[in-house]
Amino acid sequence: MHKAALMGASVIFASAFGGAALADVGACLITKTDTNPFFVKMKEGASAKAAEMGIALSTYAGKIDGDVETQIAAVESCIAAGAKGILITPSDSRALAPVVGKAREANILVIALDTPFEPADAADATFATDNFMAGEMIGKWAAAKMGDPAGAKIALLDLNPSEVSVDYLRDQGFLQGFGIDIKDPKDIGDEDDPRVVGHDVTNGNEEGGRTAMENLLQKDSGVNLVYTINEPAAAGAYEALKAVGLEHQALIVSVDGGCPGVQNVADGVIGATAMQFPLLMASNGIEAIAAYAADGTKPVNSEGLDFVNTGVTLVTDAPVEGLPSISSEEALHQCWG
Repeated sequence: MHKAALMGASVIFASAFGGAALADVGACLITKTDTNPFFVKMKEGASAKAAEMGIALSTYAGKIDGDVETQIAAVESCIAAGAKGILITPSDSRALAPVVGKAREANILVIALDTPFEPADAADATFATDNFMAGEMIGKWAAAKMGDPAGAKIALLDLNPSEVSVDYLRDQGFLQGFGIDIKDPKDIGDEDDPRVVGHDVTNGNEEGGRTAMENLLQKDSGVNLVYTINEPAAAGAYEALKAVGLEHQALIVSVDGGCPGVQNVADGVIGATAMQFPLLMASNGIEAIAAYAADGTKPVNSEGLDFVNTGVTLVTDAPVEGLPSISSEEALHQCWG
């Protein structure tokens, strides 16, 4: 997977669709759920840009994270409707590859948002955070804040058992950033380090985070560092810790950068989070579909590659020397924008 700055892609889009007639262009946005605030913001960005450009946007979402069947049905609906482009956050990076292949055979531009397909070239392009880097940032921060990383007892609250790329990349990035050897960045749980209490799944929501945290506390009540796949899971983990009087024992780190999560940084619930920019992913995706509708241009970044890194920023009110970050106050003005 190749990474480069967003700027080149933005310039290419602007030159490609200037003056294009877009009245008859249809596009689809398919997210993992329509309840997670991350995907709500993504829908907001796509809807606003589509309205601005005169593109007819249809939106779909899975019932829960991991609902592959609903996403497959959504892609098939977009093919049948003659959409010009599909923006999708795949719930299962591998299982959805065949149906998006059908969409591309029908000359529909397919762009993965946030979660790359496996293989990545199953889609025409990917607009996403560098998820390994996001995990690595919070891992490095946690190692520095703990002072003595050798004394860590780490609980890792992951997404689900489906081996989604966004899941293992954040998880393994965190471990590497913390200084724990990983054998394979695509394999959650392959680390061999006594500091890791264990992994559990959350489905990316607060209830799942609470249950996963309870399960791991039963394995070791001395957990003092909690990695979470996202901020709703982090909120659930905090509630589980608080319920047994351990909320001050464990440092929680996460990924997302939504306003509720940033507020939890300000309130001391989360020590640090890595902010993503889903609104930008989606709005640039709509621009890419417009360019494709105008003259067949496919999105590439300034290096001519099909991965567009939409950026990631560390958010914490306890900055670490040598690790760039912004405060929760600054982040509240940016939340996923």
